[in-house]
Amino acid sequence: MKSVRVRFAPSPTGRLHIGNARTAILNWLFARHSKGQFVLRIEDTDAERSSRESEESILNDLKWLGLDWDEGPDVSGPVGPYRQSERLEIYRQYLEQLKSSRKAYPCFCSEEELQQHREAALARGENPHYDRRCLQLSETERTRRLQAGDQAVWRFHVRDGEVSWEDLVKGRLEFQSEQFGDFVLVRADGVPTYNFAVTVDDGLMQITHVVRGDDHVSNTPRQLLIYEALGWTPPHFAHIPMILGPDRARLSKRHGATSVAEFRERGYLPEALVNFLSLLSWSSESGDEILPVERLIAEFSFERVNKSPAIFDITKFNWMNGHYIRNLELADLLQLAEPYLREAGIDVGDRARLTEILRLVRDAVDSLAELPEQVRPFYRDEVVLTDGEAIAVASRDASQKIYWAFLRYLQNYDTLEADTFRTIMKQVQKETGIMGKELWVPIRVALTGKLHGPDLPAVAAILGRERCEQFVKNLTD
Repeated sequence: MKSVRVRFAPSPTGRLHIGNARTAILNWLFARHSKGQFVLRIEDTDAERSSRESEESILNDLKWLGLDWDEGPDVSGPVGPYRQSERLEIYRQYLEQLKSSRKAYPCFCSEEELQQHREAALARGENPHYDRRCLQLSETERTRRLQAGDQAVWRFHVRDGEVSWEDLVKGRLEFQSEQFGDFVLVRADGVPTYNFAVTVDDGLMQITHVVRGDDHVSNTPRQLLIYEALGWTPPHFAHIPMILGPDRARLSKRHGATSVAEFRERGYLPEALVNFLSLLSWSSESGDEILPVERLIAEFSFERVNKSPAIFDITKFNWMNGHYIRNLELADLLQLAEPYLREAGIDVGDRARLTEILRLVRDAVDSLAELPEQVRPFYRDEVVLTDGEAIAVASRDASQKIYWAFLRYLQNYDTLEADTFRTIMKQVQKETGIMGKELWVPIRVALTGKLHGPDLPAVAAILGRERCEQFVKNLTD
């Protein structure tokens, strides 16, 4: 059996979109599952919009996700170059081959003429496609016009009949060639179109499986015809369903973050993003949703790829990312959290203290970017109550009894550890007769300004005796 070779071929015209990242992940999982090769190719023939900055950004995002490639623009390989802008002479050679076999011909029609033809076809209720008027030109006329410097694109002469394939996700798909007509291979400026360049690249790079979004389904019959004309065996195709927002519209900025970089900046973990994106189209036979990359690789198969569009559920992603955060080693969490804490102006000098704070608060966050809000209360010099319910709790007569009792018993201790705090609370309970939430919530409000939060004895131990005394004293009448 021929070794599996797949490719991911982004256009460097901006940040790596979540949908493209999902495509890269599925290609990579399949390659690693099959012990095959994962090829990275840069499709940068759009010179005006492409940039090396975008290319570098995309490569960095892929590396951040944990993806590696066996061949590509930065690692070389036997079938390079791996940037389309560096392969223009290759495309020219294969255009010459199609010319020689009379599968390609020049088209001199202006854009105005083509637009008029499209409008006329639509007015007749017909599917608009090229009417082959330039195919009828004699060889002499073509040569004369080319030598005269007339602008021309090169079109593919589409054969009549059906074009079909067995898609690994969608099953058998069939198209009639008259649906799309003679399409352009090379533009007047000599730049190949997507369908021509990608077919030549996939063929020469010996790609065995093309795994991509199902918005490319309509491109596949054109590419199959080019494979046929060049005498090449086509790869297998697997068209993955699109990612939609909760409103079932195509995922866009109005749904929130749409690029890998945005999620990275907002404090999401690469392991969580790979796990989540994998499950947008595929599922484990076990039904498990938390799947480390080793299991994703071991279990991946096209048989379990869903045909229906995938919904990007940010609530579920938040839950999954929170799970990964809570399972980080504390040293790793501290390292990842530091940039967010520094940016928020939080002193990270006392790493031991900060580690204990992170141990307490990480259950309350779904992303690293939420950590400063949880950590900052441990660094303030006073608690200002803003929540109406918290203010009401602190104002009760019973709460005032608790505060005064707490302050008296606190005087018996030079330091305040978690066990010491529990002992004091037992003494306050015995004196006031108040217990349970009615006892603990007023103290929590005094120390944190909130009605709920992490383990209160641990919070008190981190705040220390002096702060706890001051915070409680500030709420006494």
